[in-house]
Amino acid sequence: RRNGIIKKAREISILCEAQVSVVIFSSSGKMSEYCSPAATLPKILERYQQNSGRKLWDAKHESLSAEIDRIKKENDNMQIELRHLKGEDLNSLNPKELIPIEDALQIGLTSVRDKQMEIWKLHKK
Repeated sequence: RRNGIIKKAREISILCEAQVSVVIFSSSGKMSEYCSPAATLPKILERYQQNSGRKLWDAKHESLSAEIDRIKKENDNMQIELRHLKGEDLNSLNPKELIPIEDALQIGLTSVRDKQMEIWKLHKK
């Protein structure tokens, strides 16, 4: 029956040129879904929310979504910073942006040399 419902959703999507999304949960908790090729479930749910006037997400979910977006941006910035520390993508930086990178690399180099010297002294003993 599940496959039949998904097949009908696919047919409606094609025959009526409609955006269709179906989500089915079985009694065992298994999820099956279908979404029209030109659509995504979040876009369809957003459109439903706008047209029906019903709020699907409460303030807590919206704040969690905002927090996820903030963390993703922070992660992207850290990835860029890591690439810069590896010496990649430096052409787009101006001299003022290069100074902190140079300082961080200098500090890292000093700590690596100190650790190397410490290990060398222990090994010598």
